[in-house]
Amino acid sequence: MATNSWLKRIQNAKKTAIIQNGNRKVHFLMEDGKEMVEEYNMNTNVLVRRAWKEKKDFTENNAGWIVEVGDPEPKLNNIETFGIQESSNTPFITRRNTRTALEWRIRNLPYPISVYSVTVENDATITIRTSNKKYFKKIKVPDLERINLKPEQDRITYTHQYNTLIITYKKPLELLDLEKQVLKEILSLKAANDGEVQCPTS
Repeated sequence: MATNSWLKRIQNAKKTAIIQNGNRKVHFLMEDGKEMVEEYNMNTNVLVRRAWKEKKDFTENNAGWIVEVGDPEPKLNNIETFGIQESSNTPFITRRNTRTALEWRIRNLPYPISVYSVTVENDATITIRTSNKKYFKKIKVPDLERINLKPEQDRITYTHQYNTLIITYKKPLELLDLEKQVLKEILSLKAANDGEVQCPTS
């Protein structure tokens, strides 16, 4: 069963937990060599960050972290290296997690809400389009892929404020159940306070 396959990866991974800045931070070393770091708010036990690093032969130290949930890594300033720099007005996505929903925030989208459409596609992505042809983006949903589910249109709502499109996806019961089981694994770990253990950081 797909649900169990992800839970097994979590259970079989080598795990180190640390309490840092009010969050429970867990480092996972998966059996296939991939590394994952998750951070959970200590008060709510809600996931606030998930980032991945994959082994890449001799360049693994330079591979960097790919953020799945939470704020993206700060972008390097390319102006000195390449003589160009990405505009600060370029739209970018951040992923959030709440107890009951997955949430995406796409910043730097100044258009009124009437121009947006947010639809589930046959390729299992959530696709954002604007009627003025100014923006197009396909979003994969790894949380659902891990339990072999496709997004459902009726679980999607979206709003627009402060130049930000906020897309909310109501979690299905299967995902809520998986998260509960994963959290049980996390909370069973003995967590050291910051400074007591060395834990890889993202």
